Amino acid sequence: MKKIALTLAAVSALGLAACQGTTATNNAADNGSDTINAAENTLENAAADVQNAAGNVNDAAANLAGQAVDTTANAADAATNATK
Repeated sequence: MKKIALTLAAVSALGLAACQGTTATNNAADNGSDTINAAENTLENAAADVQNAAGNVNDAAANLAGQAVDTTANAADAATNATK
């Protein structure tokens, strides 16, 4: 995504240099760059959120597995105590 944005920015800059763009053209190019940067930031934040969520899911699964082991051990202890 960043390569695409950088390519677009470079092409825009070259186009402006070639035609010595007007203020309106320069502003449009700046707005396009700002939009691309905002989209990149949004995607990067979304990717970080997904990674955090995946980590939380893994943590929850590990906790559940640990609880299952504890519950099984407690049940075995209760069964042993009941037979005494």
